[in-house]
Amino acid sequence: MRIKDRCRQFLPIVVDVETAGFDPVKNALLEIALVPIMLTNKRFTPGKTLHFHIEPFRGAELNQEALAFNQIQPDHPFRFAETEETVCNHMNEHLDELLQQHGCRKAILVGHNAHFDLSFVNAAYARTKLRSPFHHFTCLDTATLSALAYGETVLAKALYKARIPFNLEEAHSAIYDTEKTAELFCRIFNHYPMI
Repeated sequence: MRIKDRCRQFLPIVVDVETAGFDPVKNALLEIALVPIMLTNKRFTPGKTLHFHIEPFRGAELNQEALAFNQIQPDHPFRFAETEETVCNHMNEHLDELLQQHGCRKAILVGHNAHFDLSFVNAAYARTKLRSPFHHFTCLDTATLSALAYGETVLAKALYKARIPFNLEEAHSAIYDTEKTAELFCRIFNHYPMI
């Protein structure tokens, strides 16, 4: 079986974003990490991580509480941040290649409370006027899947129940959270094979 046959011709891409607030239209998208999900010998496994620091778009509101929480300094010179347009173009190049390789027609965003991440991804693509490789409204939410599999919706608690190591000091980094969410997604999907 190929992954396109398991997920209705969608390629699952685990995404985590770090932002300057909760409003995808007003607040900046500051960081994004993506992990494609692979299917080899009927087992789901995380692929290679892709990661970007993003410059706040012009006129973006930067909520100081959000910045204190994720510890991002948007103007720090060593962030090596790129514009939303550059990042969206990079993501398109990478994901288009994966979609073609796996015979999938669209990417489907996987995330923990996935609609939050999808709302910021959609807003960034809308601002850049670029075509998004992601399904516009459908996503796979590991918070919901964790409630089914482990009776937990909090990422750290679900990972604990799934016996996946989790370091709270590394949490709220887009890379770390994405990779842990990818592990959790694979653990759940491998445990619940298609009937």
